Amino acid sequence: MTFLTLSFWQDLFFPFGRKEGETAQVYFTTGFKVSEVSETQATLWTRLCAQEKANPITHQRREQVFRHPIDFDEDQPVELMDGGVKAGAGWVKFRIFNQGEEHITEWLEVVEHNDYTVKWTFVDLSPNTEYQVELAARCTPSDPVSTEQGRFRTAPDPDQIKPVLMTTSTCQYFWSFDDDVRGFHTYDSMRNLKPDFFVQTGDYIYYDKPGPLAKNLEQARHKWHAMDAWSSIRDLYKLTPVFMIKDDHDLLKDDVYPGASPYGNLTFEDGLRVWRENAPVTGRPFRSLRWGKDLELWLMEGREFRTPNGEKDGPQKSIWGEEQKAWFKSTVEASDATFKLLISATPIVGPDRENKKDNHANQVFATEGRWLRRYLSAQKNLFVVNGDRHWQYVSQDMETGLIEFGSGPVSDFHAQGWKADDLRPEHRFLRLKGGFLSVSVNRQADQAYIIFSHHQVNGDLVHRERFNAV
Repeated sequence: MTFLTLSFWQDLFFPFGRKEGETAQVYFTTGFKVSEVSETQATLWTRLCAQEKANPITHQRREQVFRHPIDFDEDQPVELMDGGVKAGAGWVKFRIFNQGEEHITEWLEVVEHNDYTVKWTFVDLSPNTEYQVELAARCTPSDPVSTEQGRFRTAPDPDQIKPVLMTTSTCQYFWSFDDDVRGFHTYDSMRNLKPDFFVQTGDYIYYDKPGPLAKNLEQARHKWHAMDAWSSIRDLYKLTPVFMIKDDHDLLKDDVYPGASPYGNLTFEDGLRVWRENAPVTGRPFRSLRWGKDLELWLMEGREFRTPNGEKDGPQKSIWGEEQKAWFKSTVEASDATFKLLISATPIVGPDRENKKDNHANQVFATEGRWLRRYLSAQKNLFVVNGDRHWQYVSQDMETGLIEFGSGPVSDFHAQGWKADDLRPEHRFLRLKGGFLSVSVNRQADQAYIIFSHHQVNGDLVHRERFNAV
């Protein structure tokens, strides 16, 4: 065994020297995420920071949709920007445990190449079991140790009947915050419901909105740091596993597809890199999630495999790509879950605005959209939950009867793009405000049922629909 001296650690982390007795500390300022939870596995993610709190909000905002900052210097160093959080090099140890089990890592090095992020997948966990989470971090072995705690529960076995409560939301721009200390009320409202897990359906950050416009790798990373440092988001993730799906604004710019031109100096490949640094997704970007006997979800990927939006529509034009479509068909048909949810970053039913051009509800992908709605409607007890749209709605396809639930944006300040009085025949519910969607599955006298509930940002219920299993 090799023992490293204190002098070695000081030279490594402080090449210009450190005064005698001086210590350094790293922090969990951007929190941690527990994700990809199954019956037997869970992935933990975190980023080390050199400052205990994010930079405060100093800019006023415009009194209009999105609340863009006023007189924001787009060219200033990200270390000085509102919400900025400097990174810190060091070491992290993950530990999950309960009275009967303990799983612990060695000290894991956190390095600049990955923007000081690290993730670890624990295996051989017990189904339907609560684990305490403990993270420790230090700059060197002689420096103070920072800690962070939380908890999560693994999924039940596929044959276990167990009530389920999940929440889902979409579309959050940093400057559309509700509170300049906690961030977004929606996250506190979701946490109060104590969901089993949370699905974020894309547009977690916006590279192409000011404050800053993320036109290089450093600014793109800053967008994630600032978002994850909001107290309301950190507090939800301490207690709730999150499953993340990316959409266009998380990757590069509006309506993006492979081969699209860069956004400033930021390329499509850069966007994928930053996404993989910050989203605790392992393996393929499309995957399924089974939660007991009565619920299975399919989390679909809509950006990495799509045909360019501008190409002529036809049988070969696709948002999902052939591999993902084949995987989806085989797995959904093999599933014996009572209820099935297709989670899509973009609409499948709509209706959407006539000028939009990048989802299954639009004419530019009409062929695949028509096939998909017919296929999905033939699957028993299957519903669609989608992100991307900046209003809350429930719609039912006029041809097939397929029902879709749009959660709406995280904040009321982000709600726009549809007229509140434009109620179409497809609409079962329409509300031009922000909030979130909760989905619960339960049984009564052995009759399984599912409830979809739309909430305001403060958690108040605004619409609910219940369906019994058939």
